[in-house]
Amino acid sequence: MKKVIRRRRYVFFGEVQGVGFRYTAIWAARNAGASGWVRNDPEGTVTMEIQGDEEQIRYVLDAIERGTYIHVTRMDVKELPLDEHESVFEPVF
Repeated sequence: MKKVIRRRRYVFFGEVQGVGFRYTAIWAARNAGASGWVRNDPEGTVTMEIQGDEEQIRYVLDAIERGTYIHVTRMDVKELPLDEHESVFEPVF
C-alpha cells in the first residue's frame, strides 16, 4: 500500500523557545526521513512545516511531546500543498 505524503504547517504555543525545540524537531525529522523546516517566531511561538507520511509526522510530533523542557499548550495546524522539490529538514533563521 502506497503511503500518502502530506505537508502541514504547525504553530506551537507555550514554552517552546530556548528549550531545545528546534534541535528536537530537526533530529526527529531527519531520523524519520521527513522534509521541511522549523523556526522561532518573534511572538514566542515556533512554526514548523513538515512533509512526510503520517508515520513520519507522528514520529516528529511524539519526539517534540517527549522533550524534557518543551511544554506545548496549543498547536495550530494547516494542510498545505506539497513541495515537490524539498528533500531535507532544516532550521530557518
